[in-house]
Amino acid sequence: MMIAGKAGHEAYEQAWLGYRRLEDEALRARYAAVCGRLIVVGEGAGLASARLELRRAIKGLLGCEPVDLSAETEAGIGDEGAVGPAIVVGLADAVRDIWVKSASGAAGTQAGAGAGAGAGAGAGAGAGAGAGAGARAGPGAGATEMPDMGTFGDEDYAIRSGKDGSIYLLGGGEKGVLYAAFGFIRLLQTGGDIRVLQTVERPAYPLRMIDHWDNADGSVERGYAGGSLFFNDGRLGERLDRIRDYARLTASIGINAVAVNNVNVHAEETRLLAPERLDDVARVADVLREYGIALYLSVNFAAPIELGGLVTADPLDPAVAAWWRDTTDEVCRRIPGFGGFAVKADSEHRPGPFTYGRDHADGANMLADVLAPHGGTVIWRCFVYDCKQDWRDRRTDRARAAYDHFMPLDGAFRDNVVLQIKHGPMDFQVREPVSPLLLGLRRTQIALELQITQEYTGQQRHLCYLLPMWKEVLDFEAGDGRTVADAAGGRKGGTKVAGRLGGPDTGGRKDGSADADRQGGEAAAMGGWRGGLAAVSNVGTDANWTGHLHAQANWYGYGRLAWDPSATAEAIGREWIRMALGPDASVEETVIKMLMDSHAIYESYTAPLGVGWMVQPNHHYGPNVDGYEYSPWGTYHYADRAGIGVDRTVATGTGYAGQYPPAAAAMYESPRTCPDELLLFFHHVPYDARLKTGKTVIQHIYDTRFEGAERAAGLLAAWNSIADRLPARVHMDVRARLAHQAEHAREWRDQLNTYFYRKSGIPDAQGRTIY
Repeated sequence: MMIAGKAGHEAYEQAWLGYRRLEDEALRARYAAVCGRLIVVGEGAGLASARLELRRAIKGLLGCEPVDLSAETEAGIGDEGAVGPAIVVGLADAVRDIWVKSASGAAGTQAGAGAGAGAGAGAGAGAGAGAGAGARAGPGAGATEMPDMGTFGDEDYAIRSGKDGSIYLLGGGEKGVLYAAFGFIRLLQTGGDIRVLQTVERPAYPLRMIDHWDNADGSVERGYAGGSLFFNDGRLGERLDRIRDYARLTASIGINAVAVNNVNVHAEETRLLAPERLDDVARVADVLREYGIALYLSVNFAAPIELGGLVTADPLDPAVAAWWRDTTDEVCRRIPGFGGFAVKADSEHRPGPFTYGRDHADGANMLADVLAPHGGTVIWRCFVYDCKQDWRDRRTDRARAAYDHFMPLDGAFRDNVVLQIKHGPMDFQVREPVSPLLLGLRRTQIALELQITQEYTGQQRHLCYLLPMWKEVLDFEAGDGRTVADAAGGRKGGTKVAGRLGGPDTGGRKDGSADADRQGGEAAAMGGWRGGLAAVSNVGTDANWTGHLHAQANWYGYGRLAWDPSATAEAIGREWIRMALGPDASVEETVIKMLMDSHAIYESYTAPLGVGWMVQPNHHYGPNVDGYEYSPWGTYHYADRAGIGVDRTVATGTGYAGQYPPAAAAMYESPRTCPDELLLFFHHVPYDARLKTGKTVIQHIYDTRFEGAERAAGLLAAWNSIADRLPARVHMDVRARLAHQAEHAREWRDQLNTYFYRKSGIPDAQGRTIY
């Protein structure tokens, strides 16, 4: 947690890339035996970034400066008189000659370059080191074979042990090489065994994106960690050093796309497309590109009017299409590798194609056509609903909106349009059902949208580890075996996805070939799948990047999950703890329990049984049971003296339950089969209705609020129990937030319990204090 970076007058930390010295001297020595020499074969931005990162990590973790033999490859590894093994980095074909030379020079011997089975292996891959970093011993000891990388994509990589003890970091392209470097570094940070490595990795999704809701004035919409990294008082790219460190951190978890500005595009952000602003945008894009990250811009659908001086933004008007084409051509000329446009249209007062009697396919396809010659993608958000609803109208249902708008358009979008769909039908609540649109669309590219920033989950003042919730979303299937993880990858279902965090190795294939490791074949067969995952950023200019230290785990975890959705929340959490807080077993066990419990704790003292909201309007922080009950936002719980909940059944309600495939629709239709945790989302029930636990709804509300407040206080006690094992500043900062959370949880408890006691007139069966 040492402060190790500066941007202007701002000092900041390096999060999980702090590279503090490993305390185990024997482990350091074993690692140093193989990390003392570095050979990077080839040139290019990705290879240069990999070299710099490896040098930085080896110096920090091991205390030694690796000898860089990159310029002396021919006289390097495997030659007579060469001393010791090396880290060899490059594209597979470029490195093959060195592999052959080292194999013959080694004469079948193995250098002892591995970490032992003691402290190193105990904290290593078997305990949860991540995809791309996990050391997996092959069939037998010793060296591994050079992988067949003929089918490797640009982002795929392998980590292989050579016969002389060298370690090869191989990529299908420069991005793959960079990911291999970060994967190997992660292995060192988590104490993994590096004796025999035969890792082959490829990401599950081609799109692994972070959306920044940053404004040109330097503010961040729904940001809880300081100001914008990208903007400062109208200027873009002033903090290039910090942006570079952001790119390092983001690339280290496999993110390959970043939208730098808010989807709610205001007048000043609209001007980012203007020629005079493109140099600033290009400067940021250049930094991101060094780390394999494509820059996207969120654009205003009405830009042809506001920026181009046209009288219309009708997507079918030739003049509008021509303006977008000319503008896009200039953007792509100035910004090599430009990713594309992210669009929020016809939503929450934003302009869109509805204004002109067009549908969303018309709007998205027009932009797709102008981006297509440049290889660009349109990310089109499906968060479209009536935000002027009459609260008296019980037939209109915001939950239905995305499906109703976009399902009839399935198959109507261009191949370079990706529909970005929120994980639930509402708005990132602590508990929602999975959006039926995610599994409904079959002929359209999609991306699952998550929210790393904690808008409704404690705003980075409360500890709330989001990966357990995200895992539930990714693993959800509606009766046909096809999960949300499958849908986001363009897979039909029933296939394993790429990555291995806590998962199997190469399925028994000794060669570790690309064919053995390629998974999710349906997506590959489509040839042009562009979808995947996108998430709203939680970072800002705070010294620790995320406000609450533990909110880093959500940022880190999102990237790791986007790489490998089969990974477990616990394995990812343990990985982050070791990298960010160090290899202390007591710290790891305490913090992982805090993380894994935290989402359930937060849910237990906030809105009950999936009904959602109950927050203060506008800023969305703190309890207000009726805060949105009479608003135009479609956010109702319909509590009265007899019961609570929203009837979304087909038989008597809004019909939302019928948007799911038959098995899931039937499950949600009946209170008897609806999961308890979503009961009030789908049904209006009496307070004395019995849950599957045997408790009544009202008693469940009372009990969980009391338990939640008690468990929130327990988080503070757990953190205090390891105070002597943490830097004082780190402990004090987190302690202050956890103390606030404990106090705030009591406020949630008392307001919700009091509200429902006064509504229902039913007392707590245990006679506890309710006001």
